[in-house]
Amino acid sequence: MNFEDILQEAGSFGKFQIFTLSLLCLPRFILPFHFLLHNFLAAIPPHRCAIPHRDQFANLTEEEVLLINIPRNFEGTFSSCEMFSEPQFYLLLNSTEVPSNTSSVQSCQYGWVYDQSQFTSTIATQWDLVCDQRSLNQATATFFFIGVTLGAVIFGYLSDRFGRKTMLLVSFVCTLIFGLVSSASVTYSMLAVTRTLTGIAICGLSLIVAPLGMEWVDTQHRSYSGIMTSFFWSFGNMFLALIAYLVRDWHWLLLVATLPWLLGIISMWWLAESARWLLVKGKLKRAHKNLQWCAKMNGRKDFGAKINLEILTKTAAAAATMEKSGGSSSYISLFRTLMLRKISLCTGVLWFGVAFSYYGMSMNITGFGLGMYMTQFVFGVIEIPAKFIVLFVVNRVGRKQCQAWTLILAGLCIGANIVIPTSLGTLRSVVAITGKGFSEAAFTTIFLYTPELYPTVLRQKGLGFCSFMARLGGSVAPLVFLLDTVWTFLPQVTYCAMAVLCGSAAFLLPETLNVCLPETIEDTEKQR
Repeated sequence: MNFEDILQEAGSFGKFQIFTLSLLCLPRFILPFHFLLHNFLAAIPPHRCAIPHRDQFANLTEEEVLLINIPRNFEGTFSSCEMFSEPQFYLLLNSTEVPSNTSSVQSCQYGWVYDQSQFTSTIATQWDLVCDQRSLNQATATFFFIGVTLGAVIFGYLSDRFGRKTMLLVSFVCTLIFGLVSSASVTYSMLAVTRTLTGIAICGLSLIVAPLGMEWVDTQHRSYSGIMTSFFWSFGNMFLALIAYLVRDWHWLLLVATLPWLLGIISMWWLAESARWLLVKGKLKRAHKNLQWCAKMNGRKDFGAKINLEILTKTAAAAATMEKSGGSSSYISLFRTLMLRKISLCTGVLWFGVAFSYYGMSMNITGFGLGMYMTQFVFGVIEIPAKFIVLFVVNRVGRKQCQAWTLILAGLCIGANIVIPTSLGTLRSVVAITGKGFSEAAFTTIFLYTPELYPTVLRQKGLGFCSFMARLGGSVAPLVFLLDTVWTFLPQVTYCAMAVLCGSAAFLLPETLNVCLPETIEDTEKQR
């Protein structure tokens, strides 16, 4: 008897599964608070060079003071990063005259003045991470995703060894601690280190939640449960826009975004460990206890008479034998057999492309004719119909086709906005929002698709490797924006090309629609 049969006896989708999935909705809801926080944490408001000795210009208006001290750029607006070495008083007579001596233009020497109408404080304004230091501002997101990248490897291994629930609790506690410390940062270096540590800790939530929920439901409800719980990521995405709108100081914003982790720690009291994992690891009494809990909540009173420790011992022995024969003690096991090697390489490419395009779009919330708070909210709203479409498509067209085309179409939407003029703001907004919807559909599908490809004995390591690749994509995505100094459209071209190329890798993977979750490496090899 395999685990699917045992779960069927305990109730494969009843009150217990609904209760468990409800508990797992909380981490899904609060994850965007940190993953997408960079948009507001490191926002760069309008700014200009600080002008010294303002008292000597007491008889001039603010516009005239700027005219003689700050050069204009090609668009006719005052430069954000340059100033005149000496006041150019002749410009008061002819403001359209072009300065003849270009050597009089220099970079800001006395700091910057920031527009505080939208933000009281951001890390950019606190440590002057603008102009030549702009790369450090973008690197803040990269530091966070580097931490998430390391966390993917660490939690992928530890959750297979010590259990899903245990490492989920560790992730909650560590994220709370590092998040609180980062909100109190007094130097940029301190913030960079604590944001990296927060990224390591928070990865446990993003890595463990999906497979833990999936391992408690049957084949027929896998798509439904995976996608329905993912709605809470979108709700959190929208709620982040409200939090950022109400809290305009970056210290308090980080604090408010971190405090919900306390609720997550409390919720662990009622969460059950994965019975699949317990059986594979030979923890039969705990597995039997959790299955009895499941059966009791689902009203299966005859479960104890049908399933006993002897049956569980046989099921666990078969899984343990295959685990040992497959050498699943390290990440190398993901590449030891032909089918696993193919799955790991293709899913790695897919996760990189999905994260690269998703965070590339999510961190670009300006230039579409909407305010940044409204854009953040609308980007969250569009994810809701995208998930409904995925729920319909993956159960009819299949996982493989849905995964490939959602990512490819997201890339094509990014490419379309390269050729659409900026004067057509409404059209650009529609295309960008549509592309964001496809991008979210690709992310939703891959969280459902990948756990179905890997066997139970390697599922968390497989997701750890894939999450590592995704976080590499997430780490690089913010830095691509700096390529606009080479060519204005180079970032968009890069995002478009990567999405199309990586999306094509899905065509090489096997279909998992209506297929039981593989328990062992042998089950995975049978897919050939």
